[in-house]
Amino acid sequence: MDYDVVVVGGGPAGLAAAIRLKQINPDFTVVVVEKGSEIGAHILSGAVIDPIGLDKLLPDWREDPARPLTTEVVDDHFYLIGETKSLKLPNAVMPPLLGNHGNFIGSLGNVCRWLAAKAEAMEVEIYPGFAAAEVLYGDAGEVLGVATGDMGVGRDGKPKESFTRGMELRGKYTLFAEGARGSLTKQIIARYQLDAGREPQKYGIGMKELWQIDPAKHRPGLVQHTFGWPLDNHTGGGSFLYHFEDNLVAVGFVLHLNYKNPTLSPFDEFQRFKQHPLLRDTFVGGKRIAYGARVISEGGWQSAPKLAFPGGALIGCAAGFINVPRIKGSHNAFLSGIEAAEAAAEALAAGRGHDELSAYENGWRDGPIGRDLKKVRNVKPLWSKYGTIVGVSLGGLDMWTNTLGFSLFGTLGHGKPDYATLKPLSEVEPIVYPKPDGIVSFDKLSSVFLSCTNHEEDQPVHLKLADPSIPVAKNLPLYGEPARLYCPAGVYEVVYGDEATKADPRFVINAQNCVHCKTCDIKDPAQNITWTTPEGGGGPNYPNM
Repeated sequence: MDYDVVVVGGGPAGLAAAIRLKQINPDFTVVVVEKGSEIGAHILSGAVIDPIGLDKLLPDWREDPARPLTTEVVDDHFYLIGETKSLKLPNAVMPPLLGNHGNFIGSLGNVCRWLAAKAEAMEVEIYPGFAAAEVLYGDAGEVLGVATGDMGVGRDGKPKESFTRGMELRGKYTLFAEGARGSLTKQIIARYQLDAGREPQKYGIGMKELWQIDPAKHRPGLVQHTFGWPLDNHTGGGSFLYHFEDNLVAVGFVLHLNYKNPTLSPFDEFQRFKQHPLLRDTFVGGKRIAYGARVISEGGWQSAPKLAFPGGALIGCAAGFINVPRIKGSHNAFLSGIEAAEAAAEALAAGRGHDELSAYENGWRDGPIGRDLKKVRNVKPLWSKYGTIVGVSLGGLDMWTNTLGFSLFGTLGHGKPDYATLKPLSEVEPIVYPKPDGIVSFDKLSSVFLSCTNHEEDQPVHLKLADPSIPVAKNLPLYGEPARLYCPAGVYEVVYGDEATKADPRFVINAQNCVHCKTCDIKDPAQNITWTTPEGGGGPNYPNM
């Protein structure tokens, strides 16, 4: 199937690009392919949304009675927390760009569902439930489009009765909007060496729960962020708590994946965090109704790869456009989709195709995305180097000076990639986590149940091991096999033939639990795990995350 533009990913960047193309020329043929069972099924975000991108794409969106964002931020709190205490930071000392007034709280998944309806009304073709599994290349090495994965393939790799061959979606330009650490994006970056001369991309794992709480405790428009406990001073991360419509509260925890202790479990840190006196009472008497996890890109300005290549471009989180201290990326996703669409439209109008969209590549650093990311470029490196107390203080100072147009630090590097930061078991103190109480804190499997994750069980395992011997032969003795802990969905286990003596260990992959967070692809110290797309429609089915 041939199109002017193929968009891989039905998130905010991909849908913004599709809509903008149709706004410029309704005769452009545009297709969006999305691996989730529906648009929004794989979208996970806090989310406090800066409307700058949405305002540019659809200036009158506030007048739409069906708009998905109705709760405006009215109160903004920042806390440094210890094990039992909390210190509220005065808003006056916070850098202005961290303020949230004028932003909206809501479900980014529902924003995408709403945008998809807009796009379809403009005759954009949208195919949910089809995973883009392969990049198509021309004789000169240019991208020609993508092929979706075959469906109905058994665990043994052989076609079943339900077998359906994948489709080739060919475009004059292909925009990759897969989100952070997309499987095809990873291949494209490597093939064209788009990260040459850049700092390593950095990541965090974000986990989120949606709660319906006691109406007496609900404060619509309240935004609350914390950093500190339960993490030690040398482990970066923080939390968010957002109150929005229908007595809903979104609570989440982001942990930087450059942590050093292999016995750390991001999921259990999140569960422990909710027991803090500042938080716990909010949830008591409420009901947890959804759970999810997803990595976010944290490298920012100095880690963003080259975005354009022959036949296509990277947009949104595939390009690494999250602003870490603001915990926001959707605004830049919208803007990058718009900018890439405008560059593609200009090229198509000139009769071009399959070449490099240099206007998009050359323009973003001097535009609103670049201005947003440049001001915060040193926050993550300072935090990583000096720890939470000193590093965050220096990062705040740097954000203030950048507001005035200069930086005392220039542009700092990030150092090691995240997979290279773990210490051996012999050099750390093991972390022991409390058992979940079933009231505020929970286990992994009951949480995965709330993500509505489902995969066709009889299909090839989509988590590939380059060397199946490494988990037991290398990672287990050296690190205790950290995959069983950093995975927030219980995908990886070490099972012993004799539990008492820990004899005959075996590495087990429960692929059906996978929530598509991509942490394993990033944090595995041997870089032995590759996340690939499962059969289309598989994975989480987030209702309104």
